[in-house]
Amino acid sequence: MDYFIVAITTLAGLYFHGWLYVRIKRWMDRDLALSLAGDSPAKREYMLQRLQQAQSAGIKRKALPAWLEQAAEQFNGQ
Repeated sequence: MDYFIVAITTLAGLYFHGWLYVRIKRWMDRDLALSLAGDSPAKREYMLQRLQQAQSAGIKRKALPAWLEQAAEQFNGQ
Protein backbone atom coordinates (compact mmCIF):
# COMPACT_ATOMS: atom_id res chain seq x y z
CA MET A 1 0.00 0.00 0.00
CA ASP A 2 2.87 2.38 0.72
CA TYR A 3 4.25 1.93 -2.80
CA PHE A 4 0.86 2.77 -4.24
CA ILE A 5 0.70 6.04 -2.30
CA VAL A 6 4.25 6.97 -3.33
CA ALA A 7 3.52 6.14 -6.98
CA ILE A 8 0.28 8.16 -7.07
CA THR A 9 1.89 11.13 -5.32
CA THR A 10 4.87 11.05 -7.68
CA LEU A 11 2.68 10.84 -10.78
CA ALA A 12 0.46 13.66 -9.54
CA GLY A 13 3.53 15.81 -8.86
CA LEU A 14 5.01 15.12 -12.29
CA TYR A 15 1.70 15.90 -13.98
CA PHE A 16 1.36 19.16 -12.05
CA HIS A 17 4.90 20.25 -12.94
CA GLY A 18 4.32 19.46 -16.60
CA TRP A 19 1.04 21.39 -16.59
CA LEU A 20 2.71 24.33 -14.85
CA TYR A 21 5.60 24.33 -17.35
CA VAL A 22 3.20 24.47 -20.30
CA ARG A 23 1.15 27.27 -18.69
CA ILE A 24 4.26 29.37 -17.98
CA LYS A 25 5.44 28.97 -21.60
CA ARG A 26 2.03 30.16 -22.82
CA TRP A 27 2.08 33.13 -20.43
CA MET A 28 5.58 34.09 -21.58
CA ASP A 29 4.57 33.94 -25.25
CA ARG A 30 1.44 35.99 -24.59
CA ASP A 31 3.41 38.53 -22.56
CA LEU A 32 5.94 38.86 -25.38
CA ALA A 33 3.19 39.54 -27.92
CA LEU A 34 1.50 42.10 -25.67
CA SER A 35 4.79 43.84 -24.85
CA LEU A 36 5.40 44.36 -28.56
CA ALA A 37 1.91 45.82 -28.94
CA GLY A 38 2.36 48.70 -26.52
CA ASP A 39 -0.76 50.50 -25.26
CA SER A 40 -2.85 50.37 -28.43
CA PRO A 41 -5.91 48.10 -27.96
CA ALA A 42 -6.10 47.48 -31.71
CA LYS A 43 -2.45 46.47 -31.86
CA ARG A 44 -2.84 44.26 -28.78
CA GLU A 45 -5.66 42.36 -30.49
CA TYR A 46 -3.64 42.16 -33.70
CA MET A 47 -0.59 40.78 -31.88
CA LEU A 48 -2.66 38.17 -30.06
CA GLN A 49 -4.06 37.06 -33.41
CA ARG A 50 -0.53 36.86 -34.86
CA LEU A 51 0.58 34.81 -31.83
CA GLN A 52 -2.26 32.40 -32.43
CA GLN A 53 -1.31 32.25 -36.10
CA ALA A 54 2.33 31.54 -35.21
CA GLN A 55 1.32 28.75 -32.86
CA SER A 56 -0.93 27.13 -35.46
CA ALA A 57 1.81 27.49 -38.10
CA GLY A 58 4.26 25.67 -35.83
CA ILE A 59 6.76 28.49 -35.37
CA LYS A 60 9.47 27.29 -32.98
CA ARG A 61 9.95 29.11 -29.69
CA LYS A 62 13.44 30.23 -30.70
CA ALA A 63 12.09 31.93 -33.82
CA LEU A 64 8.96 33.33 -32.17
CA PRO A 65 10.40 36.67 -30.92
CA ALA A 66 11.73 37.59 -34.36
CA TRP A 67 8.49 36.45 -36.02
CA LEU A 68 6.40 38.55 -33.64
CA GLU A 69 8.66 41.58 -34.05
CA GLN A 70 8.20 41.34 -37.81
CA ALA A 71 4.44 41.06 -37.34
CA ALA A 72 4.49 44.13 -35.08
CA GLU A 73 6.31 46.12 -37.76
CA GLN A 74 3.68 45.11 -40.32
CA PHE A 75 0.84 46.51 -38.20
CA ASN A 76 -0.74 49.41 -40.06
CA GLY A 77 -3.29 50.67 -37.54
CA GLN A 78 -6.22 48.73 -38.98
